[in-house]
Amino acid sequence: MSDYIKQLKTMLLAKLAGYKILEKSPSVFAIVKDNKIHALVKDQGEYVIVTIAGKDYKYDKWYTKPEHLTNVLVNYLSQKQ
Repeated sequence: MSDYIKQLKTMLLAKLAGYKILEKSPSVFAIVKDNKIHALVKDQGEYVIVTIAGKDYKYDKWYTKPEHLTNVLVNYLSQKQ
């Protein structure tokens, strides 16, 4: 598991009340609430792929720091409630 993914998961757990992190593999995890997957996060080398509602969003790790991606995901998921 990369440091990027570790940091991202730690920050998401701190900011997302009611959501759980489900590890699928060392490089893939899902953000789950009420037994429904709301987002899937995949570490693919230089990129992080976030799948939400069947659409893939590709983030470059160098430009998108874990705290920035955390804010994006928290903002999206808080609007879904």
